[in-house]
Amino acid sequence: MSTSPTGPQPPAPPIPLTELLASKDLSLRRIAGPAEAELFWVHTSEMADPYPYLLGGELLLSAGVLLTDPDRYVARLVEAGAAALGFGVRPVYEAVPDALVEACDRHGLPLLEVGPETPFTAIARAVWRLMAEARHRELRRVTRAQQALATAAARPDPVPAVLHQLATQLGGRAVLLTARGEEVHASGRRPPPEAAAALTRLARVVARERPGSPASATDTHGSTHLAAYALGDGEGLVLALATRQRESGDHTVAGIAVVLLSLLAAPHQGADAADRSAALVRLLLGASPEEVAPLLAPTGPWTVIHARRTDGTTPDALTSGALGASLGSALVDAGRNDDDTVRVLLPPATDQAPPQEADDQAPPQEGARPASSHPRAGEEPDKAPTVSPHPGWTLGVSAPTPLSALASADLRAARALAHAEATRTPLTADTPTTGLAALIPPDRAAAHARALLAPLTPPLADTLRCWLSLHGSWDRTAVALSVHRNTVRQRIGRCAQLLDVDLNDMDVRTELWFALRQE
Repeated sequence: MSTSPTGPQPPAPPIPLTELLASKDLSLRRIAGPAEAELFWVHTSEMADPYPYLLGGELLLSAGVLLTDPDRYVARLVEAGAAALGFGVRPVYEAVPDALVEACDRHGLPLLEVGPETPFTAIARAVWRLMAEARHRELRRVTRAQQALATAAARPDPVPAVLHQLATQLGGRAVLLTARGEEVHASGRRPPPEAAAALTRLARVVARERPGSPASATDTHGSTHLAAYALGDGEGLVLALATRQRESGDHTVAGIAVVLLSLLAAPHQGADAADRSAALVRLLLGASPEEVAPLLAPTGPWTVIHARRTDGTTPDALTSGALGASLGSALVDAGRNDDDTVRVLLPPATDQAPPQEADDQAPPQEGARPASSHPRAGEEPDKAPTVSPHPGWTLGVSAPTPLSALASADLRAARALAHAEATRTPLTADTPTTGLAALIPPDRAAAHARALLAPLTPPLADTLRCWLSLHGSWDRTAVALSVHRNTVRQRIGRCAQLLDVDLNDMDVRTELWFALRQE
């Protein structure tokens, strides 16, 4: 039986033998051997033994000028990896020799009868034309697949979306596995259990748990084609594929997916992994955040971001990491079992462009509540990172904060997220203290706030703060706090009683808002 060539291959994909036989103007007829074969080249030779000059995968054309031993001749062609033999009748032979037909049937080599009216050059020209058409089809398919995969990578759930699109493009199963064979994400029709087990074993071959592991591997289990690719910087993650057939361009499409998944699953973006490990060890051993922060990023204001999926689903670690990467940070908390909130610690930006003048500033994105453009005293305006809405996510962003106040920034980011969900906006940013409020010394403002709000318990203070930020809306406050609207009314009424104020008075609301902003 003919085999696939192992030597260099042409840049165009091979063409099936059946396509060449379908060309009616060539008058070719298969008279022996299997019907299926893939043609990589066309070569003409009248040598008694052309073996040394074959690369494999050729349609060899010959008129049998030096044919003396058909069986040995065919055996040598098969040994060289020839795909098929085209035998031209006349002027040497009036018909294809019976011994050659029997030899091709015996060795499993397709034998074509080439009529006297068909020149060998016409066959070669037809093969190259079919290869060019196949190459064009392959390029169009790969381009469409690349666009579809890139679009999927931009979705809120990029890893599952890329796997789904890859499974659709290849018409099979796409699985993301750990080095131990555990399934992280999968899409597409499941292969038979035996093929699935073989795919898991193949994935372990390329999992980079030991030096020298190959980057990719392929296998076949029955009629199922298997392939596994190691993800670069993916901490042992492997992309495994199972398809019913293998088409030209599949490897290229899979390679595009490998690049995208490697970027999406990368454990770090910017901060070096060794520095992050050192920072964690020092924190566990008692170091303060101020001491370890230089290992993660330059000194400067940090931003805390709280995020939740707009569809209410709980994001996994890879999806959360992809969000962090798109925001420009590797410091991501993917959430706890009882909380679907993703927290991202955004380091100060180091390559921000100089701030534009007010007249040149672009308008904010629709639906976003941007932070104030006036930083706190002593902060550099070009160090505050810019956060924009992300489709599929609702974000709450704290104001740029020094390391000593990260706990407060975390609380403010949580409040901003609750505000964004209540108002159905994709992003709400907590604004720094500016304007008249910034003229009051912080210590005096904090002392006044503590005295004014002393009668309130923390739940009452949080409710009052949220209610004032939403302009007294009962329904939106209930949504933000995840309580019933009647509970909000009861708490606000209790606040008015304890503070002995009229909350319908704008001056009272303003003073309370100023005090609540100090916390």
